[in-house]
Amino acid sequence: MSGSQAMETRMKTMLAALVIFIVTSPLAIAETVMVKYRGPVDTSHFRCDDVSRSSLVKRICYDASNQYMLISLKGTYYHYCDIDGGTVSELMEANSMGRYFNGNIKGQFDCRSGYVPSY
Repeated sequence: MSGSQAMETRMKTMLAALVIFIVTSPLAIAETVMVKYRGPVDTSHFRCDDVSRSSLVKRICYDASNQYMLISLKGTYYHYCDIDGGTVSELMEANSMGRYFNGNIKGQFDCRSGYVPSY
């Protein structure tokens, strides 16, 4: 094998390894969502979960270090401040996420008086 063929083989091997790394790595994808009453928020600081089993709740993004939640309700994002991880976990595990949200979160955890992190 000539030197140029060996170099080409090494380059192909490195490219294949890079593709495998990219495909299998849990890379954070930068995304900005528009939050009603706040504006754009970068979700790279959040753990976000898409929801398919609720007609109301479509996505929940939670930043545990700031106790701050973004929630997509029928496609519109809202934010909730000073919301503990237990409440977010209960929401995620509720038989009816919409009923849990309406009874335990809506009207509470108000960001007008709570801590709103800057991202």
